Amino acid sequence: MTRVVFMGTPEFAVPSLRALADAGIYDIVGVFTQPDRPAGRGKKLTACPVKQFALERGLPVFQFEKIRRPEGVAQLKALAPDVMVTAAFGQILTQEILDIPARGTVNVHASLLPGYRGPAPINWCIVNGEKQAGVTIMRTDAGIDTGDMLRSVSVEIGEMETAGELTARLSELGGALLAETLPDYLAGAVVPVPQDPEKASYQPMLKKEMGLIDWTHPAERIACQVRGLNPWPCACTEMGGGTLKIYLAKPLPCDVPAAPGEVIVSGAKEGLVVRCGEGALEILEMQAPGGKRMAAKAYLMGKRIETGTRLGGSHAE
Repeated sequence: MTRVVFMGTPEFAVPSLRALADAGIYDIVGVFTQPDRPAGRGKKLTACPVKQFALERGLPVFQFEKIRRPEGVAQLKALAPDVMVTAAFGQILTQEILDIPARGTVNVHASLLPGYRGPAPINWCIVNGEKQAGVTIMRTDAGIDTGDMLRSVSVEIGEMETAGELTARLSELGGALLAETLPDYLAGAVVPVPQDPEKASYQPMLKKEMGLIDWTHPAERIACQVRGLNPWPCACTEMGGGTLKIYLAKPLPCDVPAAPGEVIVSGAKEGLVVRCGEGALEILEMQAPGGKRMAAKAYLMGKRIETGTRLGGSHAE
């Protein structure tokens, strides 16, 4: 049996690990994940989804704060993997680590490479208004998502699809593509294709302040921001001295003379519409300051947001 080490952390990586475990043709000698982190209101140490799945399947789990340190490298060498498989692991692998498996390292990356290299490709695809997304199975080298491509598959992004929803779709797609590709790769039946650096793009890690809405932007752009940053860090704007979080919204044509950020429609039947630099944005799902996440129309059944209210600010909760 081929000795495999798997590296991954979030829910996105679970279908890839499941595909390896279900195949029955690999000896998964180790699953490496990020250390347990505080989560929830109680900040209790919580295992990541990959660790939880690995423990359910009885797979050995290893957690290093930085796998590139001597103890991490030593553990990998001791496991003597034939191949390593990574999916949203969250740590950079050094050349020393990449040299350990005889058959190299294969990565499941959630974009159509060479576009959207980096740690948050799904979010940026939506934020930037792309119509297509996808998954690429690639060989890992010392660069960031720069290795040769093995196979890829594309999907259309839904008109109202959020980053969270697209992540769930692409995670399953990634697992299926890995199951199809890895045996062929190990058999030498896949020809690695170098990435074209002229078509490459890199997008940075998400930060909380990226959620702040600039109402002078076109409504179409803001709607993409809202979907691309759902569930985290979530688009937001100031309202009444607090933070209004916006989880879902759609752009509308508008010629109403009003300032960007001004509420121009507000009612339980009519909904909540805000003027933008170009067009207007209908807020569909929101969380008002101190409130719960709910549909905007449901919120307006019990609370009022006066037309003429100006949204906007420079802080996030």
